[in-house]
Parts: sequence; structure tokens; C-alpha cells
Amino acid sequence: MNYNVAIIGLIEIFSALTIGIFILALTYKLLQWVGRRYYSIEEYNLAYSIFTGAIILSVGIMVEGIIDPLISAFRLMGNGESSLLFSLKYFGIGAIYIAIAYTAAVLIGLISTFLYSKITPIDEFEEIRNDNLGVAIIVSSIIITLTIFSKDGVKLLIEALVPYPELPPTGF
Repeated sequence: MNYNVAIIGLIEIFSALTIGIFILALTYKLLQWVGRRYYSIEEYNLAYSIFTGAIILSVGIMVEGIIDPLISAFRLMGNGESSLLFSLKYFGIGAIYIAIAYTAAVLIGLISTFLYSKITPIDEFEEIRNDNLGVAIIVSSIIITLTIFSKDGVKLLIEALVPYPELPPTGF
């Protein structure tokens, strides 16, 4: 058994669970606060719950895209450093990657909702406030679809931050 790989796997599982729970709970609480404060949406509005679920799913999809760059950075960083310094660097880089992915997911949700509301004749949030499930499902589908479309671009942006070693020129 390769203990280094097993430790990396356990760290990845622990990190994913703790960070995932924190990010999803933060997103849920933020959306509940925004719904109550700015849109007067009650907590038990099914349409807003569908919309909230779509945003949470979008955040999960986007943050999932940082796992490969984070593991690449983790493997590249582990060259002879003390374990405390290594751990602090890993969590620092992970926090930066997660912040970028989280911000991208939130921006995609906001931009897609804003643009969709501008090209349709109805006020989507007014319809969601009135518990219109059809509008909530359509807006949610748009948010999830645009997140899936843009996930690879965000992942590539984060990959650009990974400190890969310089390769010699290939002669092209």
C-alpha cells in the first residue's frame, strides 16, 4: 500500500467535506438573507427553494472543477518542505482556488439571471416571489446550464495559477 497516496486521498476527502459543507451552508444562508431582505420572499416559498437549489448546485459544480488544479498544486508543492509550512501553503492555495471558483459561480448566477430577466417581458423575481414554479424551473435550468458551459474556462483560469515548472523550449 502506498501510504503517501492514501494520506493525500484522506486529506482530499476531509477537505472536500469540510469546505463543501461550509460553502454550501454559506450560500444557503446568503440566499435566504437576500430573499428576505431584497425580495420579501418567505422562507417556505417553493419557487424560491427551487431557485436556491439551482444556485447551490451551480456552486457545487463550479467548486468541483478546482479539485484537479488543487491536487496538481499539492503534488508540486510537496518537495522537501516541513509539514507545517506545507500544510499552510496547501490550505492557502486551496482557499484562493475556492474563492475564485465560488466568485465565478455567484457571478454566473447573477449575470445569467440578470440577462435572462432583461430579454423576457416578465419580472422573474416577482414571479418567484409569487411562487410561480415554472419560472423558477426555467431560471434554475439557465443558471445550471451556464455554469456547466463556463466551468471549463474557470478551471483553465485556475490551472494557470498552478506553479508548474518551466519546460525547455520545444523549437517550434
